[in-house]
Amino acid sequence: MHAPHSYQPKDYAGKLAKGFLRNPLTPILGIFLLVIGYMSLVLMPREENPQMVVSGSTVIVALPGATASEVENVIVKPLERKLKEVKGIEHIYGMAMDNVAVINAAFYIGEKKEDSNLKIYDKIMQNMNILPKGAMQPIIKPLDIDVDIPIVSVAFYANNPNLKATDLYDRVKEIQHHINGLPNVAVTDIKGAKKHQFNVLVDMNRLAGYNLSLGQIMMATQSLAYNVPEIKGKTQNNKIVMIGVRNAIESVEDVGNIIVASYGGSAIHLRDVATVTSGEDIQNFRSALVTIKDENGKFTPLKDQITLTVSKLQGTNSVIIAEAVKEELAKYKEQMASQGINYVITRNDGERANEAVNELVFHLILSIVIIAILLIFVLGWRESLIVTFTVPAILAITLFIAYITGQTINRITLFAFLLSLGLLVDAAIIVIENIHRHFHSQGAANQNGDELMIEATDEIGAPTNIATLAIILTMVPMAFVGQMMGQFMKPIPANVPVALIASLFVAYIFTPYLAVRLLKKPDHHGEAH
Repeated sequence: MHAPHSYQPKDYAGKLAKGFLRNPLTPILGIFLLVIGYMSLVLMPREENPQMVVSGSTVIVALPGATASEVENVIVKPLERKLKEVKGIEHIYGMAMDNVAVINAAFYIGEKKEDSNLKIYDKIMQNMNILPKGAMQPIIKPLDIDVDIPIVSVAFYANNPNLKATDLYDRVKEIQHHINGLPNVAVTDIKGAKKHQFNVLVDMNRLAGYNLSLGQIMMATQSLAYNVPEIKGKTQNNKIVMIGVRNAIESVEDVGNIIVASYGGSAIHLRDVATVTSGEDIQNFRSALVTIKDENGKFTPLKDQITLTVSKLQGTNSVIIAEAVKEELAKYKEQMASQGINYVITRNDGERANEAVNELVFHLILSIVIIAILLIFVLGWRESLIVTFTVPAILAITLFIAYITGQTINRITLFAFLLSLGLLVDAAIIVIENIHRHFHSQGAANQNGDELMIEATDEIGAPTNIATLAIILTMVPMAFVGQMMGQFMKPIPANVPVALIASLFVAYIFTPYLAVRLLKKPDHHGEAH
């Protein structure tokens, strides 16, 4: 049995030590903290860099037939003046071109994305009356940095020389549809593709012979370029009336049969003045090439490629999404290979994020081991063991709070942990050192061990609290840094103070608890001098 405590603690440090010193729930609390910390590390979304809140919108207004100077005077300048009334806008950039106006509004870094986009939309809709007659409905396109920057890029290329570029596009389009259905995938896009198209190559000499213009050709073609409804009566068995939809243009012959005009009482068809072919979009001059390294280390010649890009939703785990994309691609690998189509992943932010996080976690563990070895020489192996345990417990609390507050684990988050690592052990070292001093003081042999623990912890409570608060206050100004740098460094002021506060609680609760079980009072010989 232990003697009843006669020492009454005055500080929270001593009160915590007294409350948990012989409490059977203390070891359960320690295990619980380590478990939730590990779960937070596994479950937290992983990214290479912190999330940036960047807001902005692009307003596009078409005015067919207007020159650039007219567009500037009747659309760009009036809308710029109105958009300046919106709170939170940092810059407005207006561009006037023939037939169209483009106005970009950039908000201050950190402004809420949804609110910012809504402000732009409201302001444009409220001022529709200032747009000139003939102006088309404004298109408002929000800027979304999370969606606009892909985390995975896949280059598809054909080894089969007989495979058409349009067939390659069709196959990639099918795969894009499946990948777009994966959880937390925001947007997928195909770049560098050659799409199916009927090409109408007009013979200018024939056109002049029939006294026709290119405008007439274009209008005639456009009139049948969309699906038109085909209304049928009853079905054969008189059961139902239905409306079917067929493509107005289904073949090269259909395009050639379009009537452009009448000349001398007879119809002039498109085939009379142009050559119609079915192929790819020949007006698209953009292309991308890829060089592949084979198993022998040799590089194959440059090949035309189509790039499929995948973006994720904000705050989701890029590692899991990138792995899901790789697994989905693997399903079609053999089928594509039989068609002469191969692919190579040219960008994988999930893999890079995982490597960065794992490397920093390894260095974190290495730092804890180094601290433990140093403390063995300074304090002793028992004291070192006690202090070393407090570090994972503190980091576990910090990780859990970061997880429930919606943070992601990235390079800056882990840098914040590394930065605070040396500060985290301060409180535990101060507590264990004072306990060690009390144990080795004259007269300690006659005192109760529990009383020594509580008294030693209580003594250093107030100065340790003040010292920790002073360190926290040095981190607070970083939270008020604005613009891009403030957003990038935000995990440091968000996590370091939490870790330091956690270090106090862990030091006051677990250090005395472990010390009373691991440390032994030395034998005191002789009288005090």
